[in-house]
Amino acid sequence: MCAFLAQMGYAIGVDVGGTFTDVVLRTPTGTLTAAKCLSTHDDPIAGIASGVTRVLAGVDPAQVSRVVHATTLATNAVLERKGARVAFVTTLGFRSVIPLGRYARVEEDRYDLRFTPPPPPVAAADCFEVVERVSARGTVLTPLDPDSVRRVAARITARGITSAAVCLLHSYACPEHERQVAAILRESIPNVVISSEIWPEIREYERATTTIMSAYVGPLMASYLSRLSARLAELGVRAPIHVMESSGGVISAELAARRAVSTIESGPAAGVLAAAGTGAGDVISFDMGGTTAKVCVVRDGRPEITREFHVGGKGSFGGRRAGTGVPIKTPAIDLAEIGAGGGSIAWLDAAGALRVGPRSAGSSPGPACYALGGREPTVTDANLVLGYLSSATIPLSPSLAARALDRLAGPLGVTPAEAAHAVHEIVSASMASAVHVVTVQRGIDPRGFTLVAFGGAGPMHAARVAERFGISRVLVPAHSGVASAAGLLTGALSTERVISRLDAADPDALFDELARTAAADLGLPLTTPGLELTRSADVRFHGQSHDLTVPWSPVREELASRFSTKYTQVYGITQQSTIEVVAYRLRLTLPPPSLTLPSPSAGAARRGTAEVGATRTARTGVTPAAKEARTGVTPTAKETSTTTRAAYFGGAYVEVPVHTRDTLERLHGPAVIEDPESTIVVPPSWTATLDEARAVHLIRESAP
Repeated sequence: MCAFLAQMGYAIGVDVGGTFTDVVLRTPTGTLTAAKCLSTHDDPIAGIASGVTRVLAGVDPAQVSRVVHATTLATNAVLERKGARVAFVTTLGFRSVIPLGRYARVEEDRYDLRFTPPPPPVAAADCFEVVERVSARGTVLTPLDPDSVRRVAARITARGITSAAVCLLHSYACPEHERQVAAILRESIPNVVISSEIWPEIREYERATTTIMSAYVGPLMASYLSRLSARLAELGVRAPIHVMESSGGVISAELAARRAVSTIESGPAAGVLAAAGTGAGDVISFDMGGTTAKVCVVRDGRPEITREFHVGGKGSFGGRRAGTGVPIKTPAIDLAEIGAGGGSIAWLDAAGALRVGPRSAGSSPGPACYALGGREPTVTDANLVLGYLSSATIPLSPSLAARALDRLAGPLGVTPAEAAHAVHEIVSASMASAVHVVTVQRGIDPRGFTLVAFGGAGPMHAARVAERFGISRVLVPAHSGVASAAGLLTGALSTERVISRLDAADPDALFDELARTAAADLGLPLTTPGLELTRSADVRFHGQSHDLTVPWSPVREELASRFSTKYTQVYGITQQSTIEVVAYRLRLTLPPPSLTLPSPSAGAARRGTAEVGATRTARTGVTPAAKEARTGVTPTAKETSTTTRAAYFGGAYVEVPVHTRDTLERLHGPAVIEDPESTIVVPPSWTATLDEARAVHLIRESAP
């Protein structure tokens, strides 16, 4: 962890998305250089290596002291069911907990009389029982029978399973049996994960699924990080690799491999940190990339944290609806995520209605305008036809985009421009639904918030999304197209530990134990300068089942007051009763040194602009000159003076000014502002200004 403490050399942030891989290099003085490459799904490391090579042009790789990575590897493994085959080991009499599951019928499944629940994360035949029993207070009721464990180990080995998840009843209160079971299983099974090390909390089903998911994606994550480290070493980068965890902290690659479940929401978390770091106070983080859009509420510079979410569920905008998907008990930034991005495909359903997403063209073949073989119309194609995008930043083909939109316009009986505008409006409405989930549905009035837009496509749609909620201020930070990768470099080294105890007699002793285990996770002594310890507790009213997490206080009356305030905020009613503490939490954090990031140099901006075109050339063998001859599109350098072009506003094409941040002072919409990695659309009734940090502020002049 010395590299994290020193922060003396160069640092690299890597964000792998569904369409683009963003790589950012930060120098010791804070200057950023960005590369945006098409993601290589067959081998994500190839895209990372390409981006790292480009940002390091002219820099000695040995000077890199830290690499921070956000990855969707764990999420994709769960969604695509590509993890390791796992055996589930539990207490005698409880092997059916996982096969029975817990399901809720949502969306169209509500009306399906022949509804079939999704398959459980572990098949019934791969669930095993051992003889033991512990009470909820930690008392051993039935001693562990080692012979029963050996018989289970032999059966697991005979089935060819190499990964096991152990979750014994009430092991959060007494973990000794789980440790003994693990020791025996590890004699013949390479990967064994126990719930008392992953997340020792009450609620057997959620604790079991969390442990299973860690065993499921752990081997994949360990292999991936090992190969990534080796590939970076080949490039001369031998710095330690840190991985963004779901709650916005960063952990070592070794800890990420052991507790892989904590990285399931790794990718979206980095963008929220970037939004929180703008200093705009209460904001709504709006991150729209090529495949998905993510929305999160940040109040007083802090994003909301949830300690349970669901992976792979329906109708939950990212997994917050109970009973859908696989429940995961681990801290995660509370956001809504939908399948709406620049690569989202527009299509007509059986009734002839226009739909957009969730299926995406991704990076291969990509939108039609990429000239990589894609033919289906996407949001990016629509924005190019509307004049919001241009081929000035990356080589795009307007003719191929128009041809793709023609396939929608004919059946709809409209012009290609009208079809493109409909696609733009529909995807904006979809993203507004995600904003609705994290604000209005939770009793939050969004009108007083600032919408912080970033990602390759976010600034193009931000103003339209804001208008739907009466939000009058949009902020587009510098480096907005690669904000998530830049946000990785602001993440604090952090981990959280929890233990369930019902009104423990000595809470201080529990917190001390949690601090020691958390410090061991990070490989840091507790005396490390700047190390922050945050205590909290899960509290509920006596007689209720569910709890809320509040800051800890040893004074019972003060703890009760904090819980009552949180209860009113969450449920909208005030209630007074006796409280009880269910679990104790401790978060250990080592913040990185504060660093003011200057704007990128012109050379860095131009280098970031060229990355997608260079990636396309490398993958397809089509040079910019050949593409010009084939499509009539001339890839040019980014303009540094004001130009104009036709863009679709108010139902017709109008000539609008096209600026960069270098030429922007104050302008009234309609207008377009082009960045190296993204484009800002300023609709009518909006004004754009640039502040000292090179962030663009869009202010709504009047209500429609």
